[in-house]
Amino acid sequence: FLSVTEDLVRRRAEHNNCEIFSLEEISLHQQEIEKLEHLDKWCRDLKILYLQNNLIPKIENVGKLKKLEYLNVALNNIERIENLEGCEELKKLDLTANFIGELSSIESLKYNIHLKELFLVGNPCTEFEGYRQFVVATLHQLKYLDSKEIERSERIKALQNYAEVKWKIREQEQAYLLKRAREKEEAQRRMQEKKDKKQNQMDSKLGFDSPDSPPEKENHQAEGDGEQETCSIVENDEEDRRFWEEPTPYTPESRLETHRYIEEKRRAKDNIRESKKREKPPWTLVTAEGKVLNVNAPKLHFSLKDDEENNQIILDLAVYRHLDTSLLDVDVQPTYIRVLVKGKPFQLVLPEEVKPDSSSAKRSQTTGHLVVTMPKAKEIILAKQKVSASIKHSDCSTLQKNIRSGQVEKLEVDPSKYSFPDVTKIIQEKERTGQGPIKLQPEKVAEVKK
Repeated sequence: FLSVTEDLVRRRAEHNNCEIFSLEEISLHQQEIEKLEHLDKWCRDLKILYLQNNLIPKIENVGKLKKLEYLNVALNNIERIENLEGCEELKKLDLTANFIGELSSIESLKYNIHLKELFLVGNPCTEFEGYRQFVVATLHQLKYLDSKEIERSERIKALQNYAEVKWKIREQEQAYLLKRAREKEEAQRRMQEKKDKKQNQMDSKLGFDSPDSPPEKENHQAEGDGEQETCSIVENDEEDRRFWEEPTPYTPESRLETHRYIEEKRRAKDNIRESKKREKPPWTLVTAEGKVLNVNAPKLHFSLKDDEENNQIILDLAVYRHLDTSLLDVDVQPTYIRVLVKGKPFQLVLPEEVKPDSSSAKRSQTTGHLVVTMPKAKEIILAKQKVSASIKHSDCSTLQKNIRSGQVEKLEVDPSKYSFPDVTKIIQEKERTGQGPIKLQPEKVAEVKK
């Protein structure tokens, strides 16, 4: 069975920074909890506790929650009200859609003097004759029952007929408890029948009922596998249909049985999925003859470069940019390279033998690609290129050399072949012509002043 775990409580305490000791409110609804425990030790300050839609059969281990004001245990398998005397501050109790038939158990709520609201809708006890009068007369502190306000006149009337109503309730209660005892016996019998049926099916599958001879088994095994699988699917569908169509009483046992059935089906599906994953044949990387194969299981783009200048081979494997490096496993061998990307092999036969010890693998910071540098095993000595003497030292070559050395070569021109104007004479003439206006300027200025 599933109970309240510390991990579950911490996950549900995110609003309180995952601290559980100071928790005041927690929601543990729809968690398939079958036993209520630990909360009274871990969360002493709880004021609001949601436990609806679980499989809790009994109210327990909440008596030490002194500050608890609201408890919601709707849609569970609770059959009686108990163990709430210690919840001194309890104001609201929701027991909607449970299996409470022992209505007299509400008398234990007399000690919860602050209890104002009580919900019992959907419980067998609400069908008893005089149900509301009994509850109203028993719990004087109540203000609301099943969302309906309790009027003063209603309480006075209920108290007047209390003895008679109490006797009627006890009678109906006894009849209900006898019925519940029969239902429990029936549920036990049904469970035993199912166990026996399952055991018989297991025995027949193992071959205890009608064992075939070994030769027969070998002959029919291959063709029988597919048929067996089809039959099992049909059987499962038939069993599923029978389970859901068979009429059963609505009891805590049938509710639990339904939950277990659904859980079993889910696990069976998960197991089939897991077995299919395991059944996948392993990747063939090296043949039986020892031939290494090229494999690209992760379906990644790659490039293999022969860097002759540095005498090495470079592999660029386009792994996903955001892939964690811990999910990559690089293995360089003299004749091939193998990279496991999330368990999927990428294997490439190299064109030349390399040195595995001197190889290096890095991730590109821009693309995230895996770059593996593998030095070649055979070292090649490259000769220095000599400049041939046949090249003529032309004017162009000498000019290039001078440019490289930083010297500038000036061109010489023969003055007899070309005629150039005398620049010096032009400048002198300009100077002479310019003297006139300059001399006149101060005279003009003097005239203006006069």
